[in-house]
Amino acid sequence: MSKSADIMQRYREVMFPAATPYHGDNPLIADHAKDQYIWDIEGRRYLDFFGGILTVSVGHCNDEITERALAQLQKLQHTSTIYVNEIMVRLAEKVAELTPGRLQKCFFTNSGTEANETAVLAARMYTGNPVIITLRHAYSGRSMLAMSLSAQQPWRLGGVVDPYVKHVRNPYTFRAPKGMTPEQVVDLCAQDLEETIATGTEGRIAAFMAEPIQGAGGFIVPPEDYFRRIMPIVKAAGGIFIADEVQTGWGRTGGHWCGIEHWGVEPDIMTFAKGMGNGSPIGCTIASPEVADALAGLTFSTFGGNPVTMATTLATIEYMEAHDTPGNCAVQGARMAERLAEFAAEFPIVGETRGMGLMQAIEIVQPGNNNQPDAPRTAAFVDTCKEMGLLLGKGGLYGNVVRIAPHLNVSAEDMDTAMEIVAKALAEVS
Repeated sequence: MSKSADIMQRYREVMFPAATPYHGDNPLIADHAKDQYIWDIEGRRYLDFFGGILTVSVGHCNDEITERALAQLQKLQHTSTIYVNEIMVRLAEKVAELTPGRLQKCFFTNSGTEANETAVLAARMYTGNPVIITLRHAYSGRSMLAMSLSAQQPWRLGGVVDPYVKHVRNPYTFRAPKGMTPEQVVDLCAQDLEETIATGTEGRIAAFMAEPIQGAGGFIVPPEDYFRRIMPIVKAAGGIFIADEVQTGWGRTGGHWCGIEHWGVEPDIMTFAKGMGNGSPIGCTIASPEVADALAGLTFSTFGGNPVTMATTLATIEYMEAHDTPGNCAVQGARMAERLAEFAAEFPIVGETRGMGLMQAIEIVQPGNNNQPDAPRTAAFVDTCKEMGLLLGKGGLYGNVVRIAPHLNVSAEDMDTAMEIVAKALAEVS
């Protein structure tokens, strides 16, 4: 029996089967990683263009970040939130400095799920209203509330749904009614939001919560005017805006630190996780002072604000600043988008390519069948890329969207290598 087969046999005996790894019967069993590469247990090297789901943001085992994490580990490892540590304050100051508008006060947790839970709690306490409106195809995490906020059947488990969470049409232009322009899609979404508030609530809401670009939903990018049209409706109903930047945050969309800045609106609450800590478990909720102050009463997070995590995260953000990764995301993202557009013109199985910065997608469809999703071919494509040495992600409600999200400091050479593999794999599965 090979080493890989032995590990997988043991894995199946001791792990929940619901946590299904990618690549079916031939999953990648990671052994070690450095910068842009992962090596499996058999010694094969892969160029990582998914980063543990947009989490390893500036390279595996980044030397500068690792050194600062180790230094903090040797100084102060854990206190919980019952004590204050300076590195937590420094990180909160940095987050407040780089986020838009009046966002100022932070609450640190361990994951995007917890960050989103905190945001919803703060919105409900600030407004005195329980109703949260989110978008169809959204993904917000794996707790019971987060699964209620999510609007994708495969990710809603357990049969418990929060009755105060309402879902409205998302601005998914590729899957909109045939012939609609982006402007008409925005009109349709605005009308749906107004009708949902009028018919599914008492006319008042706590918050509208949305990802600037839907992540697990398939990197769905809203039209330019979408958020500016939505915000007056939300405010008229007494709601505030929660921007879920778990995947879009920290420069990934190119040119700005936060994805929502591309749309010219200011959130009342913003959530982060994933790439914020380059793989260290981090969740962050930042809010305007009045919203943060409304979350009154006893609460804490045992591992939120952990000094080692705080040091790692601060080192990650300062590395991003020093190397202008938002600028690199814009440059290399444009390079990738140009190649993907060429593939869309060349291969009939590519229904659409879309994205911003280093958050790009390929939607795989059945050729000549009215753009019907093709999940089996999508899985085959991602598997083929893996066999060629490139790791990509999947997503979308129908399982037919390829998600491409390399580290934020990716080089032009690595981008060219990846795009050549993508071209070869598309040709093979076509």
